[in-house]
Amino acid sequence: MVSSYEQQRKELALKLFQISAFKFGSYTLKSGEISPVYFDLRVIISHPDVMENLTNLMLLFIKEKEIQCDQLCGVPYTALPLATLLSVKMKQPMLIRRKEAKTYGTKKLIEGKFQDQETCLIIEDVVTTGSSIIETTNDLRNENLEVEDAIVVVDREQGGKDNLTKNGIRMHSLFTLPYFLEILKDEGKIEDDMIKTIKDYISKSTEKKEVKKSATRLQMTFSSRAEIAKNEAAKELFKIMEAKKSNLCLAADVTKSDEILNLAESLGPFICVLKTHVDIVEDFSENFVNSLKALAKKHNFMIMEDRKFADIGNTVALQFSKGIYKISEWCDLVTAHSLPGDGLLKGLKEVIKNKEKIGIFMLTEMSSDGHLMSQDYSNKTMQMIANYSDIVAGIVAQSSQFTENQPELIQLTPGCKLDETGDNLGQKYNTPEFLVKEKGADIAVVGRGIIESKNPVEVAKTYRERLWNSYEERIKY
Repeated sequence: MVSSYEQQRKELALKLFQISAFKFGSYTLKSGEISPVYFDLRVIISHPDVMENLTNLMLLFIKEKEIQCDQLCGVPYTALPLATLLSVKMKQPMLIRRKEAKTYGTKKLIEGKFQDQETCLIIEDVVTTGSSIIETTNDLRNENLEVEDAIVVVDREQGGKDNLTKNGIRMHSLFTLPYFLEILKDEGKIEDDMIKTIKDYISKSTEKKEVKKSATRLQMTFSSRAEIAKNEAAKELFKIMEAKKSNLCLAADVTKSDEILNLAESLGPFICVLKTHVDIVEDFSENFVNSLKALAKKHNFMIMEDRKFADIGNTVALQFSKGIYKISEWCDLVTAHSLPGDGLLKGLKEVIKNKEKIGIFMLTEMSSDGHLMSQDYSNKTMQMIANYSDIVAGIVAQSSQFTENQPELIQLTPGCKLDETGDNLGQKYNTPEFLVKEKGADIAVVGRGIIESKNPVEVAKTYRERLWNSYEERIKY
């Protein structure tokens, strides 16, 4: 005898088909794939009876799984109505995650009242790769919330569950795509040819994803790379990039501290890193670095001092921690040359071991025309980095210098402009799309292209959008 719960599932599956919450044909998914089946659960908001039945079933499902939580959070935006109804039925507080932080008011990414270490249960409508749940999880975890479980209405069974497991999330699905096919076949609502088409599509899609997993760092998401990063600063930077959807670094190469602070205030919401050359700041002071650190915390970006250390270990350790700048007291990231050998890294490590999160970016190439960093020099730098993965966050390079798949390291690439140009001092520029998709850049550095524009805020927004879109296109393939 079919249980009451199973009967409700079957009836709801048929109802979802009747209201066109899922349909067959040819549809482009968020990942860019063409799918013969499409789930559009947005339509249920026009059917209160279906909303009621679905949330009642989800409530039973949560109780059956014995999932405990302090908060609920629906993945924006389709799952928000479901999470809201569940919140009311469960008498459980709810959080709202914005897709993008506001640039005014509180500038919060997570709305609602919560405490550190509270457990949040994620609610999602449809899962293909699980990327939307991972993005939401990263934002919640950045606020010191715990995420262990996600309840989804439909699992398309195309690798999402495995991806979530790797990110420490247990996924529980009310329905699966094969379940829907079975119900519709039994009711005579779908032909055998369509079932075969869909199963072939799922099989090929899964095979493609298996190849992708073992391909290169360029096809991995920043969130998945954060999980395997060995340097704490790199791990934090990956998370910031995902949270802000920004892989833009601002080169604040100006000589007055107020100029830098004004840039940090106005452009901070759109960048993941602000890069300084502290030795060109004419009015450097402790107040300046304290103000810059406060703005970095306010706008959630990291500070990179482009010091380019290039001396013996003992001298570098002193340059890093002493003198009038005391760089190690306020920077999150710092650049260095490999020219002196690994004694330089040993010197920096002596300073870093007493700090919480500092990462070194080693130069393997420069963007200036005629630089002397040969391919042999770059290769030897990469070999040196392999022994210092705990303190090295990444490399500064014009193209991918990785001799093996090293997704834990970040490639930062200078010389980015909206149009391919150069200056009269030997600096070469490339477009955001070219640097990210062709040259392997994870983060692109932009300075004068933003600072000297008529509207720096709007130009920064354009850079961020084009760089992030290029990254999203890169990880599809």
